[in-house]
Amino acid sequence: MKLISIITPCYNEEGNVRELCAAVKAIFGALPQYRHEHIFIDNASKDNTVAILKEIAGADKNVKIIVNTRNFGYIRSPYYGLLQANGDAAILLAADFQEPPGLINDFLRKWEQGYRVVIGVKTEAEESAAVYSLRGLYYDFVNRLADIELNKNATGFGLYDKDVLATLRRLDEPYPYFRGLISDIGYETAKVSYRQMERRRGITKSNFYALYDVAMLGITNHSKVPLRIMTMAGFLMSAASLLIAVGYFLAKLLFWSWFSLGIAPILISLFFFSSVQLFFIGVIGEYIGSIHTQVQKRPLVIEKERINFNVPAQVPAEPVEF
Repeated sequence: MKLISIITPCYNEEGNVRELCAAVKAIFGALPQYRHEHIFIDNASKDNTVAILKEIAGADKNVKIIVNTRNFGYIRSPYYGLLQANGDAAILLAADFQEPPGLINDFLRKWEQGYRVVIGVKTEAEESAAVYSLRGLYYDFVNRLADIELNKNATGFGLYDKDVLATLRRLDEPYPYFRGLISDIGYETAKVSYRQMERRRGITKSNFYALYDVAMLGITNHSKVPLRIMTMAGFLMSAASLLIAVGYFLAKLLFWSWFSLGIAPILISLFFFSSVQLFFIGVIGEYIGSIHTQVQKRPLVIEKERINFNVPAQVPAEPVEF
């Protein structure tokens, strides 16, 4: 029997984990040809998430838990959890039900057809039209800049074959842009469309800084275009400045008595070039920060404890009540 690993990162998800466990268990109850393990990687939740997971894991040995020493963020922790999968394939599934567990069946069908990667793609989302449109513009922008074609509206929700996971382990990425890595390694990918639902319980853990971090990570990890644009813009602005200076000089020579240079052009030029310089320095800083993170080679997470990893996944003889 093939083993499927379900990876669920969580932080303060006490209202969702019990129901999610039951939903995943029901899905595999109707798929007797598979065994499954459900790995929860918890980012040091401050509520009762870990206590609830330990209760569930005590009744169902297919539920496995990794508890981190602190909150390592939603870039590093899910990726680390994925690398701990023991299955023939692993499925990354959020805890908040925004990603429908029912798509597991569709993912497995595509996988059995030979696809090593099957990703969920949002075609609709229960969020404001402005936010959804802004996300779409970002994906279009990054795709224009990137050296590879990134999957638009893909969050990482999907199925990844054990060969894909083996490749990811060899990459040794300390701060991965997961969606970009999947596109970069180049396995043939199947796409399954879905409507992203509202979070069922709890509040989102995303904020502006987290979204900005992911956005810049996607650009700096997969494109040198911003650096090249800065070089070309610097050359063009230098040439334009020289032409304007020559024009002013000639105008003063020709109309000396009544042509006044004034201080306004100087101030406007000063503020303009200063702001451009600050923007360019910021872009360079993003690349330097990305390099700094890479060369430090710090571990993705530090584990506090793990539960049920020494127990092989099994098909229970009778349903387990949570």
